[in-house]
Amino acid sequence: MITKKGINASPGVAIGPALVLDTEEYRIPRRTIAPAQLAAEIATLDAALDTSRQEVADLRVAAARKLGDKTSAIFAFHEEFIADKGLRNAVVELIEKQRYTAAYAFGQVMNQRQRMFRSVSDPYLKERVRDLFDIEKRVLRHILGRARENIARLTEPVIIVAHDITPSQAIQLDRAHILGFAINVGGQTSHTAIIARMLGIPAVVALNDITSDIAGGETIILDGTHGVVVANPDEQTIERYRSRQREYRAFEAQLAELRDLPAVTEDGTRILLMANIELAAETRMAIDVSADGVGLYRTEFLFLGTDRAPTEEQQYEVFRGAVRHARGKPLTIRTMDLGAEKMAEYLRDYDEGQSQLNHNPVLGLRSVRYCLTHLDLFKTHLRAILRAAVDGDVRIMFPMITTLMELRQARSTLHDAMEDLEEDGIPFAREIPVGIMVETPAAALLAGAFAREAAFLSIGTNDLTQYTLAVDRSNQRVAHLYSPHNPAVLKLIREVIQAGRRAQTPVAMCGEMAGSPIYTELLLGLGLRELSMAPKEIPEIKRVIRRTSLKRCEGIARKVLRFDGDREVINYLRDKLREISPESGI
Repeated sequence: MITKKGINASPGVAIGPALVLDTEEYRIPRRTIAPAQLAAEIATLDAALDTSRQEVADLRVAAARKLGDKTSAIFAFHEEFIADKGLRNAVVELIEKQRYTAAYAFGQVMNQRQRMFRSVSDPYLKERVRDLFDIEKRVLRHILGRARENIARLTEPVIIVAHDITPSQAIQLDRAHILGFAINVGGQTSHTAIIARMLGIPAVVALNDITSDIAGGETIILDGTHGVVVANPDEQTIERYRSRQREYRAFEAQLAELRDLPAVTEDGTRILLMANIELAAETRMAIDVSADGVGLYRTEFLFLGTDRAPTEEQQYEVFRGAVRHARGKPLTIRTMDLGAEKMAEYLRDYDEGQSQLNHNPVLGLRSVRYCLTHLDLFKTHLRAILRAAVDGDVRIMFPMITTLMELRQARSTLHDAMEDLEEDGIPFAREIPVGIMVETPAAALLAGAFAREAAFLSIGTNDLTQYTLAVDRSNQRVAHLYSPHNPAVLKLIREVIQAGRRAQTPVAMCGEMAGSPIYTELLLGLGLRELSMAPKEIPEIKRVIRRTSLKRCEGIARKVLRFDGDREVINYLRDKLREISPESGI
């Protein structure tokens, strides 16, 4: 039994077989074969080993010619390892005795070797674990005939074990058969974490090398509430976690009883609870949990997972579907936030794509910056939104605005799109509220100016925290430094709220901080009256609101703003939440 500790990304407990995906999405299934197939399976193994060894030999020669003998020694190790008779014999033994497929047997043997290398103290041998991982994937490609697992069409419930899940992969997931996510990288605000919470699927991230520790088909336990993954658990451990699973489901059932009750504090302050969505169809889910509307519709997912940009008609149909699902409630559509890690190949500029090897794409051509340099794409996008807005209460929100000039340029493009639709005789919404996301320290410090020009402001705490603290939220090596409760971040949030109040411009929050109950009282005390989060998170936030008072929240905010360290802040907020919601499991 192996226990791994990571970061709790999405609450809940999952128990089931692991589906291990490498970076190319290969599946390593646990299957047995008939005795008559043994010879053929061993022949498949031998052919894969021979082909892999030849590939590595060719790489060794090419490396020696281009980079010198020192570099080619890396491939020499690979070649010798693959050619080792002991490796082949160990795999054949599993095939013959356990009747495993060649792929599964090879994965098991390589998993054992990797664990052995990690257990030694010699740093040189520890580094060889990466080489073993490369060898395993190379040979498996040939055993499986380069077949890839289609994770959009799973046939049984599984826990996905992967290095990472990209946004383009996420929109293709077979959600009905995914029990949980165990991911090597990321933090609480990485895209995998956000997607998992959106779907209500337990997830643990920042597990470092979980893909090397677990073989496909192994039973694992995933505790997304406490950030723990247990491989090959014994029956006693399984029963203990089944008990936790039942407790969590009972907790969810209690929250469901709040569905039709308003989010009102004990002293009568009404709070709007909006939903963050990725896909148009999720609007219905948001309304079903009594969201007051959609505060953030992330439209960039329309552009990912495809080999060409969606047409205006395709975007219009999707947006119109979301508007209709909203049933008259507000729908805030964020214009496409492409760039950084969210970029399809067909959209990637040559220069930008090349520079990503050497520069930080988060600080590059992304979001509104990308849109303003691709006006045809941007205008098509805006036309589709304007047309869909005829059917409901739609607002447009521009992301990553850092200067007034960017806001004015974006609005100018929007007006150009309106003029084009007018000339074409196509119906569109002529009066539509236009707001911005406040995601950088620059935007927060200029919030007074933005509040005078925008219809509303929405604080995106994910990027605001990242840029304020200079922490890459998807990098597990520094994820522990990422804290939206850092006093510097809190002071910027307060600055934005106060600027909105002075200009009488509504201010909301749509970052992940809004959906975490530990921050709810603080945010109300700072002056927020609208919070937008994953639909799954609305009931628990509503419960906290209904158990507190605005006077209490304002006292909490005053106390927190006197702290100088984020540890003091989080410990204090944790204690205050326990006072009104001991069941939260914090």
